[in-house]
Amino acid sequence: MTIAVGDRIPEATMKVYKDAPQDVSSTEELGKGKVVLFAVPGAFTPTCSNKHLPGYVQHMDDFTQRGVKVYCLSVNDAFVMHAWGKERGIPEAMHLLADGNADFTRALGLELDGTKNGMGIRAKRFAMYIVDGVVKVLNVEAPGEFRVSAAEAMLEAVDA
Repeated sequence: MTIAVGDRIPEATMKVYKDAPQDVSSTEELGKGKVVLFAVPGAFTPTCSNKHLPGYVQHMDDFTQRGVKVYCLSVNDAFVMHAWGKERGIPEAMHLLADGNADFTRALGLELDGTKNGMGIRAKRFAMYIVDGVVKVLNVEAPGEFRVSAAEAMLEAVDA
């Protein structure tokens, strides 16, 4: 079942990279305050690297001024996410979440089967606005699309 507006964020363990991979709880990371979580099918992939992530980097100050923490999720390991963040020059205020086994992505019901393309299980391209652990806005892209999960769309959602 796919998570919906009004649902609480499910509990799952993911990884962040801080000198080494470290476990983090989805409810501890995403369950307090105002959060925008956006997911990309894969670090270093074209749309993710050239459009999706850069939009959030460009608008990071706009989110911070609104008191919103920004997290990027991908079904990649913590080493890949760390390398991607360094290569793309993400600001310290942005947090990269590695969901290497897709546990959190599956708990959300937002997994994408990319096995026919040699990519295994990935996250659909989506973004959500979460307040105190409750989903207020959920924008899931149609296959091949990139509109509703963009930074600009989520800034509008935060301001609504």
